[in-house]
Parts: sequence; structure tokens; C-alpha cells
Amino acid sequence: MPIRKNSACDLEGKRVIIGIDPGTLVTGYGIIECLHGERSLVVYDIIRNAPLEQMPQRLQKIYDTLLNVIDTYHPCECAIETAYYGKNAQSALKIGHARGVAMLAAAHRGIPTTEYTPREVKQAVTGTGAASKKKVHYMVQALLKLTQVPQHFDETDALALALCHSLRAVAPVTHPKRKPMNWAQYVQAHPEKIIPQL
Repeated sequence: MPIRKNSACDLEGKRVIIGIDPGTLVTGYGIIECLHGERSLVVYDIIRNAPLEQMPQRLQKIYDTLLNVIDTYHPCECAIETAYYGKNAQSALKIGHARGVAMLAAAHRGIPTTEYTPREVKQAVTGTGAASKKKVHYMVQALLKLTQVPQHFDETDALALALCHSLRAVAPVTHPKRKPMNWAQYVQAHPEKIIPQL
């Protein structure tokens, strides 16, 4: 697949960001445009796979659909959720497959991808890293001034990723390596973890 330069971000100060909430059954995506500090909705939707479909077919559908979306709306930056390890290792593995093909689709179009933890996204969009999905859903609607309410959390989670990237990133970064923090930096970055003295 050819790598091409996206034209949607050539204007000074204009950024078009795609957020992707990966899953093998349901992958959400959302695209926003940022210009002169204003953020507006471009599109959001889900890619739905049938439970009985084999994994290779599911992954191909995610990959092909995302390539089509990228070619249609020309985002120049991509934000995706980091891998997380819950109690179910099988679920984490499947999400990893979906993440891989999503990042590959972006890479094949020359789009740099930045990863964010769920806590980072919630913090950026709602002000607290412990926010519920309903709170994220509400804040995405408010920040983008949506007149139509997204039906799926996968859509609002994807838009939240794009919003988080627009608020956190000054310039696109491909898979940044985070430097280890010392205690002073950690305390400054996580004031909610400090227990006040009595």
C-alpha cells in the first residue's frame, strides 16, 4: 500500500485527528477537526463484526474499513488506546489484534499514532481519571457541541481519544517512549494520590 501525504492538515494550524477504540467485535472511530483552538466533529461510527466470523475476517474488515475512512476524511494524526491487562487474558489478546491492524492502517497511510491510557483520556476530557463511561459520553457531547447523541460508548470513547490528543499533543508523535519519573515529578503529575497529613 502506498504511503501518501494527507492534505487535510496542510493549512496552518489545522489538525484532523482520528481516535480509534479497538475491539474485534466492535471498533469505534471518531474524527475531529481542530482549527484556531476550536474543535468540531467530522464523523463517528462503529465497525461491527459478527461473533461467528473467524478472527482473520474480523481483522480484515477493521483494517479495510479504517483505510476507507482514512482515505475519505484524510486525518493526519491518530490516537488509540494503549493495551491494558485485565483479568481476562483472552480478551486482552483479542483487543491487541484489533489495535495492531488499526495502527497498521494508519501506518500504511503515513499517519503517526500516539497511544493513551484510559486514565489519561478520562483526565483530559472530564478532569478526573476515574470518570465513568457516562461522564465521558456527556463531556464529549458538550465539548463538541453535538446535536445528535452517539448511540455507542465505542463511538464516544473514540472521540474522547481524539479530543485527548488534541488537548495533550502539540505535534504528532509516533509511539512516544515515556521517560521514567522521579518522585517529585510523579507527585506533581498525580496530586490525587497524595494523602494529606492529619
